[in-house]
Amino acid sequence: MPHTVIEKPLARSSAPYDVAAVREDFPVLRREVHGKPLIYLDNAATSQTPRQVIEVFSDYYSRYNANIHRGLHTLADEATAAFEGTRHRVKAFLNAEDARQVIFTRGTTEAINLVVQSWGRSQLAAGDEVLISMLEHHSNIVPWQLLAAERGFTIKVIPVDEQGALDMVAYRELLGERTRLVAVNHVSNAFGTINPVKEMAALAHQHGALMLVDGAQAAPHQLVDVQAIDADFYAFSGHKVYGPTGVGVLYGKQALLEAMPPWQGGGEMIKAVSFDSGTTFADIPHKFEAGTPAIAEVIALGRALEWVESIGVESIGAWEHRLLEHATQAVSQVEGLRILGTAPHKAGVLSFIVDGAHSQDIGLLIDQLGVAIRTGHHCAQPLLHHFGVDATCRASFAAYNTLEEVDAFVAALNRVIGMVR
Repeated sequence: MPHTVIEKPLARSSAPYDVAAVREDFPVLRREVHGKPLIYLDNAATSQTPRQVIEVFSDYYSRYNANIHRGLHTLADEATAAFEGTRHRVKAFLNAEDARQVIFTRGTTEAINLVVQSWGRSQLAAGDEVLISMLEHHSNIVPWQLLAAERGFTIKVIPVDEQGALDMVAYRELLGERTRLVAVNHVSNAFGTINPVKEMAALAHQHGALMLVDGAQAAPHQLVDVQAIDADFYAFSGHKVYGPTGVGVLYGKQALLEAMPPWQGGGEMIKAVSFDSGTTFADIPHKFEAGTPAIAEVIALGRALEWVESIGVESIGAWEHRLLEHATQAVSQVEGLRILGTAPHKAGVLSFIVDGAHSQDIGLLIDQLGVAIRTGHHCAQPLLHHFGVDATCRASFAAYNTLEEVDAFVAALNRVIGMVR
């Protein structure tokens, strides 16, 4: 039988964090780059994948590759069970009320676009206001801009302070009777700022507005409880949480999802189709899952979440915080280096610039020393421009990174800076 993801979370060990054991699960960490051991610090873009997740693809395509839901044969039953098992795993991972509130998408970007095109297109009009923050990824900016240009509603931006934390006083002032939705990230991909989304949701609801949370950078690093947050929508991506690319999740409150029209049409999302009487749509979640989905990827996502739970997301977050503190202290000694994003509550993201050195040059040269970091605008151009820069270097940490890797990264950085100045 194929691996079936269970809904009940695995028991979490109280043993000390064993990063060496964690690293054993990641084959890619044993490779070299330019003759140097790989030090992978680009986890905010894409985390690496453990062997347990990689094995899902071989298992699925070797043993029970079939389309789901509509088949009556054994392989279809097995594929459907594994696919829907992931839905229940996600329900538990997010502490959702019901597995039917879990919609599979291609990632956070598509999940947000689903809300924009289904809820937003049917609900927003001229005179309405949508609040987003200065910290947002382009995926939570551009879709709203596209719809606003068509529907005539107004987008207002919640500012940040000099540390890169949201200005909550300004947020309260921006909320009003015309506010229909607040859309913010849980954790900033560019600065690592952790936003007070529970407090923000409560304030939004006091004004009759809904709350959408981009959780792409939160789900891999901290417990997410959508009921405690009281999020109306919550989205995350598989490839940020040790899973495959091309798959993600939209959680929505049941009443909202049931009232929203479909976004895409096709197979699976219908009850009946007629040329005479039109189409009646399937119940949630299938109403929003038109066509054959990324079956193996969804099953692999379930295995990734199972892997995270076997380590303990709280343990992972605590370890990453230790890495962040160690790295922050170390790079603070680098002459001419300035950290952007110094909010008191941060995830494991270190974004910085160096006087007299272009971030792209640093990224290219440090790769020659085996260190992978991200350089550029991180799909957060409005935020970086607010701080007067076009690009930063970004090191971001995951469960498998070590203190020794941090030290090697800082040593490589010092060497590269000496070359480019």
